Amino acid sequence: MKLGLALRELHRAEKSLARDLRKTADRHVVEHEVHHVARDLAGWSAEHVRELARYGQAYGLRLDEDVPGSGPLAPARSALAELSARRPEPGLLLLADLRRLHRKAAGVSLDWELLAQGAQAAKDAELLDLAHRCHPQTLRQLKWTNAMLKIMSPQILTS
Repeated sequence: MKLGLALRELHRAEKSLARDLRKTADRHVVEHEVHHVARDLAGWSAEHVRELARYGQAYGLRLDEDVPGSGPLAPARSALAELSARRPEPGLLLLADLRRLHRKAAGVSLDWELLAQGAQAAKDAELLDLAHRCHPQTLRQLKWTNAMLKIMSPQILTS
């Protein structure tokens, strides 16, 4: 059975998404909605990482429950964001970050879907329940990045 591989990949992808959401929040501290919502959404992914790590034990996996913070450069990213808020480049950087987050969230969503299908085929009710609890939050992350791209891109691209 290859459900362990799917769990490991989803764990890696959720961890990466959580890290990137935190970095984006730190980098765009002057964009209050981006900063605060991205931090909240990173918390959802961090919780998914913990749940996947706990559930992975049933498949003989030793997955890390911790998601590293945004790193030692977080204060520098925040300070730089505040200093460069009036320049046009931060807007382009924000669009690039949102595009990257959107692609990652789409990949994580697909991984949840695959895991759910595998759990259903293996008749693993607990794993299916985990997917049904976590996947909607990933879909919400995806909707948020899409909405932010639609809201921010006209202003940034035409200024």
